[in-house]
Amino acid sequence: RIELVTTVLILPQRQTALVAKQAAEVAILSGNRLRLGVGTGWNRIEYQALNEDFGTRGRRQAEQVELMRRLWQEDSLTFEGEFHTVDAASINPRPSKPIPVWFGGSAPALLERCGRLGDGWIPLMGPNDAARECIDTIARHRRDAGRSMDGFGIQAQAQYSGGNPDRWANHAARWRDLGCTHLAVASHNAGPTDVDGHLARVEEYLTAVR
Repeated sequence: RIELVTTVLILPQRQTALVAKQAAEVAILSGNRLRLGVGTGWNRIEYQALNEDFGTRGRRQAEQVELMRRLWQEDSLTFEGEFHTVDAASINPRPSKPIPVWFGGSAPALLERCGRLGDGWIPLMGPNDAARECIDTIARHRRDAGRSMDGFGIQAQAQYSGGNPDRWANHAARWRDLGCTHLAVASHNAGPTDVDGHLARVEEYLTAVR
């Protein structure tokens, strides 16, 4: 089944209830195929332009995830947090299943939130020792939160451009050894093409790594 994935949405730059509502509608229309990837971003200028506080983006993200999950589940909720106030309200319609929330990034605070709150991790790095250390860190934070790694996903990034079947297979195998569950293949950077052209590139990549 084809999933719909945002990769990394810079959540603290957006209105929480609006993201929750939009995500719920996509999940409903797609038959619960949405996987919501969230991050905090790095560009202070973007936050200034959006009148958002760059320095509190991590705490805001954690509270946003908590609030969105409640909005997706509860008929009416009252919520009082550091950044949000909801008084006997919710969204409608709501998804029939929880929307998975995956965290993208590798900063220590992000890895803590990913372990404590996340359903998966989107690494922005290669299959190397740094990635292994990040996965170990996430696992430790999950244990601290009373959560196991069962069902936890890892979506790595792969590039079609500049590769060949042997390189693709080696890259995928290294991620598989690290416990990767998903591999997103970027085909757009190999030059413009139509939909069938992109599908052909993905099929070529998959043939090499299977």
